[in-house]
Amino acid sequence: MLRFEDGRLFSQGACTFSYRPATEQDTTPRIMIGVQIEGLYTETAVDTGGVYLVCDPEIADLLELDPSSGLGADRLEVRGFKVRGTLHRVSLMLLAQEGQSLELEVTAFLPRLQPGEVWSFPTFMGLMGCLERLRFAVAPTTDTFYFGPIGDDG
Repeated sequence: MLRFEDGRLFSQGACTFSYRPATEQDTTPRIMIGVQIEGLYTETAVDTGGVYLVCDPEIADLLELDPSSGLGADRLEVRGFKVRGTLHRVSLMLLAQEGQSLELEVTAFLPRLQPGEVWSFPTFMGLMGCLERLRFAVAPTTDTFYFGPIGDDG
């Protein structure tokens, strides 16, 4: 695990990431890690330039969250496309292969596609509302994604 200079833990868990295009249509490699969203396993792209945990509509359907119980409707621009959806608070677990997994509550955007509309993006974890709730670091030479809770000093 990673530590601060004074010996305190920076991270509580670590997992291997894959660095590859997230979808067949994608050409840009992305950091992809395995997570659980409300107990459902999926791979997600780490997107420090994005907002929220943006769920693939198939995951959103499996979660069966009532739009009226959400935090409200929103409209996001996802990779140049305007998408309508609802915001919800969900449980996200980063799965550790070393150390301890980390569970936290994050803001998720669940897209609502129009009939015939196709989603060609991965699920991804944006900084605002998601990644900002934890410490994380990437070790590209070992393909390791480190993560831990934000403590009193973070």
